[in-house]
Amino acid sequence: MQFVVTEKNSVARSIAAVLGASEKKKGYLEGNGYWVSWCVGHLVELAAPSEYDEKYAKWRTEDLPILPVNWQFSVIESTKAQFNVLRTLMNDARVTSIICATDAGREGELIFRLVYSLCGCTKPVERLWISSLEDAAIAEGFRNLRPASEYDSLYHAALCRAQADWLVGINATRLFSTRYHQLLNIGRVMTPTLALLVEREAQIQAFQSTPFYTVQLDCGSLRAISERLTERAEAERIALLCDGKEARISKLEQKERLEQPPRLYDLTSLQRDANRLLGYTAQQTLDYAQSLYEKKLASYPRTDSRYLTSHMESSTQALVNIAAKILSFNAIPIDCNVAQVIDNGKVTDHHALIPTAGIAEYDLLSLPVGERSLLTLLMVRLLCAVGTPCRIHETAVTLECEGVSFSVKGKQIMDMGWKSMEKIYRNALKSVTVEEISAQELPSLNDQMTFLPVKAFVQEGKTSPPKSYTEATLLSAMENAGAEETPNDAERKGLGTPATRAGIIEKLVKTGQIERKKGKKGYVLLPTQKGVSLITVLPEELQSPLLTAEWEQKLKQIERGELEPTLFLQEITEMVQGLVQNSHPVPESSVLFAEETKSIGVCPRCGSMVVERSKGFLCSNRACRFALWRQNPFFAAKKKELTAAIASALLKEGRAFVKGLYSPKTGKTYDAAIVLDDSGGQYVNFKLEFPQK
Repeated sequence: MQFVVTEKNSVARSIAAVLGASEKKKGYLEGNGYWVSWCVGHLVELAAPSEYDEKYAKWRTEDLPILPVNWQFSVIESTKAQFNVLRTLMNDARVTSIICATDAGREGELIFRLVYSLCGCTKPVERLWISSLEDAAIAEGFRNLRPASEYDSLYHAALCRAQADWLVGINATRLFSTRYHQLLNIGRVMTPTLALLVEREAQIQAFQSTPFYTVQLDCGSLRAISERLTERAEAERIALLCDGKEARISKLEQKERLEQPPRLYDLTSLQRDANRLLGYTAQQTLDYAQSLYEKKLASYPRTDSRYLTSHMESSTQALVNIAAKILSFNAIPIDCNVAQVIDNGKVTDHHALIPTAGIAEYDLLSLPVGERSLLTLLMVRLLCAVGTPCRIHETAVTLECEGVSFSVKGKQIMDMGWKSMEKIYRNALKSVTVEEISAQELPSLNDQMTFLPVKAFVQEGKTSPPKSYTEATLLSAMENAGAEETPNDAERKGLGTPATRAGIIEKLVKTGQIERKKGKKGYVLLPTQKGVSLITVLPEELQSPLLTAEWEQKLKQIERGELEPTLFLQEITEMVQGLVQNSHPVPESSVLFAEETKSIGVCPRCGSMVVERSKGFLCSNRACRFALWRQNPFFAAKKKELTAAIASALLKEGRAFVKGLYSPKTGKTYDAAIVLDDSGGQYVNFKLEFPQK
């Protein structure tokens, strides 16, 4: 018996169907000599600090830094049932070998290895590595299983990433939260990303717009412009000098330029375009792409390549024809050049993100709108990428009038090429237009021409501040972080990976450090006051995009077996130690982190108001120790959150009726009244009262 472990149950069903494992069991599928089961995302995580020492259950500056010597792991409470299924099957005597079929990437490797290790399994493992869930791709993948040892470096990189994030996140979050008396989430990649946003808004706030002036020369059939001038008086002098005079062409340059087709999508470029054209967040785009992958309509989404491999050439030609038919682009001549999207040297783990041949048979109208729109974007990009260049005739003209130079540029598209398909698509979006000509179309010109008389007038303009980040431009900034300091022949660094950038943005929003705000042309990302205050007090090493980008590059080196994981973790450990030892509170920080409070009731002990804080509901009288903590063992055991509404009812009525309380003994839920049982001690107690039947 061979045991196949996937990352999700939907993937398990696809693989089981190809293997002939059709018999449903509790937590797995069986048949044809295979058991196929699944993880539920991450089943195992790095243990909490309190697992190393009970004293870490409380956040105290004097306990920092927390630096595990022997790393521990724990099963996530909500997924213990499925973990137990995997452990039972892995250690079953009938299983002779195991096939790792989790997602073919860094995180997928980590998910399987931690489960395998915590289950105490030592059976031989092979790796399934595929970029599509189409039946043919799965079958080919099983014919070409690889030894799991080939992916050891990938696992080491994934584990190093998790451990580095734990070291920085746990220590920095506790250090600054206790120092400034509120929860301040800090992350190895999240915080430098926040710093990018804070810096951009600071540039906008500090920007002082200055006027400038140009002289416009109206020659009848064309209009030329002078260089920018800082003084209106000078511009008016030139306009008066040239008005009604003769202008002649002193320089005429004409050339033909080819605008090459765009490359295929990797995840980050897809997220940028989906945000810019469709208004999707990075996380929405990833979710839609993942769903299309699981429905066998798109290739593996978490890719950083924008090319295909040579063995895909013939299948890509067929796919282009399918996409053109679905999009009704048949009327447009598509001179398909698949060779320009083929480059074996630029494909590592996965090829570019493209639709699959499954689109031919699938009822695409049955897809949710978001998935259908994203799939359309993928199909259009495929057709554009294999298309012919757009041929543009460009003209640059310099005119002389009374010793002053004026210039004008024009262009004319001679052959739309791949842009004809892009134009149809964008016009169909209605909200996005395509500029065919960004400069004026000029008449027929020669270098002997003169214009008489010309009209001259002054045009005033103002310099513009930088623009706030949109999701699309922030993704570009994250991808290119460190690029200016990186030699041209070196590997680009970047903040995060294509697979993690969406999650980083979402966590910044969730923790209240940034917000999405409606702008003139869609949503922009802005730091909140909390986010700005956090960057204000943090030392450089925690907010440096360049330093974090260098760490990401080292993780890639570990992935390729070029760097020892211990060296990377030692660097992170030393940084954390220095942070705890050398960082000091910022003066007047109480102004930066003034916490807004909301009264929810009266303290039963002293009669003062009870106010809502980040960690719970506390008496406003500091001498009184009454507190209803959010992280409360009583509520946690019943899988319920102590909300403001419940806390308010407890203070007002002494009880709060709550539905759906969880029973650890039976695994079922029940309804009951939670009663405030305060004896005046260090902790407030609660008890249950059940309604009479």
